[in-house]
Amino acid sequence: MIRAWLDLAPGGIFAVLIVLYFGMPLLLAVFTFCRPFKPYFQSLSGVVAPFFSGIAMLFALLTGFLANDVAVRGRQAYNAVHAEAGELRNVHTLSVASASDMRAIRAALKAYVNSVVNEEWPAMDEMKTSPATGAAYDSLLREVSVPSIAKDSGQAVHAALLNATVRAGTARNDRLSLASDHTNDLKWLAVIALGLLTQVGIALAHLDKPRAFLASLAVFASAAVVALGLIALQEYPFDGTFQVSSDPIKALQSLSD
Repeated sequence: MIRAWLDLAPGGIFAVLIVLYFGMPLLLAVFTFCRPFKPYFQSLSGVVAPFFSGIAMLFALLTGFLANDVAVRGRQAYNAVHAEAGELRNVHTLSVASASDMRAIRAALKAYVNSVVNEEWPAMDEMKTSPATGAAYDSLLREVSVPSIAKDSGQAVHAALLNATVRAGTARNDRLSLASDHTNDLKWLAVIALGLLTQVGIALAHLDKPRAFLASLAVFASAAVVALGLIALQEYPFDGTFQVSSDPIKALQSLSD
């Protein structure tokens, strides 16, 4: 349910939040000021304003933790993509600068880059991996691991090639793990539920003042929609409005053979 909501377009994400957080005040107003519910709910009057501050504090804290998790994941995804692109460029540069012929390595490198851009990146939008890209990376690693490279170009060059290729693979694994991470789903449920409960608390503190009742709930609903909507737009680092771009890896497609 949460994942289906987060996969919506920005307009859909905000629309769901608007329905939830502006629908709740209307529902509470019906129960509080309309018969046959009015006598029972009006009997609850007398709850002081500090009553709901504990719920509001829990909502604020958990929202802050969630926003921090989303921001950290976005930075990690950005760093992983740029680290992978940088290490792949190092492999290409070393293969060109080497005295021996390394066209096979550059061909394997280009095949891997094309597979990442054309196959793996679209698959990440669906939280999947591309077996073809994994095979392309294995092929690149095999080409770099050929023992004759150390003999023809020197042990230092061979070690640098191997290290750069392995680091590129590590960055790829980081990228894939971040793309498939959905551990925040339960946090989203808790944050949304606490937001609705905070509205109930606000309503209990204004049972005898209909205009203050609606005004305070409308202000809170507006703040919740803006905050949660903007956080939700950044939940998946490789999908949505603020996604991490594949341009650093895509730029490697123009490297020479």
